[in-house]
Amino acid sequence: MFTGLVEEKGTVKAILLQGNAADIQVDGQLISGGAELGDSIAVNGCCLTVVAIDGAALTFQAGEETLKRTNLGELTTGSEVNLERSLQVGQRMGGHYVSGHVDGLGVVDERTQDGEWAKFWFRVSSDLTIQMASKGSVTVDGISLTLVDVELDRFSVALIPHTLDVTTLGRRNIGDTVNIETDLLAKYVQQQLERK
Repeated sequence: MFTGLVEEKGTVKAILLQGNAADIQVDGQLISGGAELGDSIAVNGCCLTVVAIDGAALTFQAGEETLKRTNLGELTTGSEVNLERSLQVGQRMGGHYVSGHVDGLGVVDERTQDGEWAKFWFRVSSDLTIQMASKGSVTVDGISLTLVDVELDRFSVALIPHTLDVTTLGRRNIGDTVNIETDLLAKYVQQQLERK
């Protein structure tokens, strides 16, 4: 379980293809401190397991399904990724409950700068927007964000300068793909309503 509060931007050092899977080595100075084999780390919002540690470099394995359903399959050496360690019991909850299980991909549809601030629109499938509400929560590339507008097949968020600076969203442009996780509670509400 995560909060969606990115702790640092890491850099992909190497990607080793293993058939339809891949070993992804990420340099994360902060995240690697105290990391242990088997730890869960959110990489662009996708929960991955640490399988090797080499100084500040952590290696994760991503299977075929993960590479196809997330933007991790688009990573190359030098790519930046958002990193967050799993939530500890008793830790402050600054974002919202994030499982690290990506629901689908979104595409940057529109980006409007307003000084140092930015408003982003993301195009997604309607089966994701049905689980969204204005002023609710959404996770984009592992970042807990507040929804501004929600339409049938897209939604918007307003980003403060800090978020643009310390996460990968500051470098996202129209057409870029992002990992989307809808609010956990919305999934359960939708399931209960469909069963009635």
